[in-house]
Amino acid sequence: MSKDKNPRRVADNEAMAKLRMLRTSPQKLNLVAALIRGKKVERALTDLTFSKKRIAEDVKKCLQSAIANAENNHGLDVDELVVAEAYVGKNLVMKRGRPRARGRFGRINKPFSELTIKVRQVEEQA
Repeated sequence: MSKDKNPRRVADNEAMAKLRMLRTSPQKLNLVAALIRGKKVERALTDLTFSKKRIAEDVKKCLQSAIANAENNHGLDVDELVVAEAYVGKNLVMKRGRPRARGRFGRINKPFSELTIKVRQVEEQA
């Protein structure tokens, strides 16, 4: 006897990819995530390719992973995919520091964040 299969976390016409431990602040990552929200995946990939933000390359990898999951694991059509959700969460913060004047200690926070991208297949209307 085997266990029951886990239920899917997303709908039948959706696929998801998650990227953890991204070495940037959630605020900066959210600016790039907002750039692709609600767009067709082809347009979103183009926008990320030509973005000047450093983290855009990692977001592009995550989006490509979500597209591959949709195509290979769930049998969705790549040409009809839209970025349904792209949201950012906090992760751990490394605390570092450096000496300051008069014997004080300047604290430096190095935040990490995580990114979740959901793509959804939308039927084009004639």
